[in-house]
Amino acid sequence: MVRRRVTLADGNGVHVENALPSMADAQHLSVALRRAGILGAGRVRDVVIDHARTTVLSRIVRLRLLYDGAAVDAPPTVIFKTNLPARAGALWQAGRQEVAFYTQVAPLTPSRLVPRCFDALWDAQAHTWYLVLEDLTDSHVIATPWPLPPTLEQCACIIQARAHFHAQWWDDARLGTVIGTWTEPDAMHSYLHTLAERFMRFADRLGDSLDGERRALYERFFAAAPGLMARYYAHRHLTIVHGDAHVWNTFLPRDGSDQGVRFFDWDCWRVDVGTDDLAYMMALHWYPDLRKRYEPSLLDCYHEALAAHGVQGYDRQALEEDYRLSVLWHMTTPVWQAANDIPPVIWWNNFERIMLAVDDLGCRELLA
Repeated sequence: MVRRRVTLADGNGVHVENALPSMADAQHLSVALRRAGILGAGRVRDVVIDHARTTVLSRIVRLRLLYDGAAVDAPPTVIFKTNLPARAGALWQAGRQEVAFYTQVAPLTPSRLVPRCFDALWDAQAHTWYLVLEDLTDSHVIATPWPLPPTLEQCACIIQARAHFHAQWWDDARLGTVIGTWTEPDAMHSYLHTLAERFMRFADRLGDSLDGERRALYERFFAAAPGLMARYYAHRHLTIVHGDAHVWNTFLPRDGSDQGVRFFDWDCWRVDVGTDDLAYMMALHWYPDLRKRYEPSLLDCYHEALAAHGVQGYDRQALEEDYRLSVLWHMTTPVWQAANDIPPVIWWNNFERIMLAVDDLGCRELLA
């Protein structure tokens, strides 16, 4: 009989029964690990749940694997990530993009900047999905508990690794064709129309908390948005962006080295301007005092790292302009989050911070 154990986050040894789905049983994992080239003639004999937790959008389980036969290179643990049944009918189908990333992008990314994926599946009909990922629990750590920001040194490590990833896909000929798709003007027009409607519901939800000046700024933004897309439509100096690039979606090595950073939670990746990830990390998640102290040096760090990894013809001024435009676009992120039932503790604070960043960086000028 397969043993299944859940260990509470506080370390108490409380044991409960928690059935695993078939794609995480011993037979399925044996096939997956053998296909990944790390199991050989051995087989998974038993699967034990070490720890399970639920996030806003998914269920993440650490599985301990017991083997029979030759399994020298096989991992003792893996991470099993899957959908939440309660969100099956949500506007945004979590998991589809992340499975696409690990099956299409990750295998073509030269450096190891993401966890290794051993198995992945998206079922379009059932809207179910799962991933079997490398477990980095023992070797890596998230820098700080959410929502505390990391140190400047830790942020620099994250930014350098982000630049490394961006540089590897910078203006790659496969972007928009083999990898990802280009958003055409008609599709963008439809998206902006839908987003404007969602903003009206967002504004109604906020009521008097949204003053007339901010409401008018959003109205100006939606009127100007088709023109602001010219930067994207040029299809120049674009890359693969993470799309959910806050610092808590990054694993840093436990040994404190600046090598071995790993980025995870790739469900919002797309082809776009690299500064979208930087603005998401800093302008959307940091209050003005911290952002003003960290922002200039981290933008310098990013630009220097891009150049070090071979990006040419993209000067510091172009980076600055792109960053301000990305900050302006991120005004829409809290609207999108609220529409997709992300908890208010997330989107409300993001809304306040991004509006402050828009003012601090003079982003309103881009609407002229």
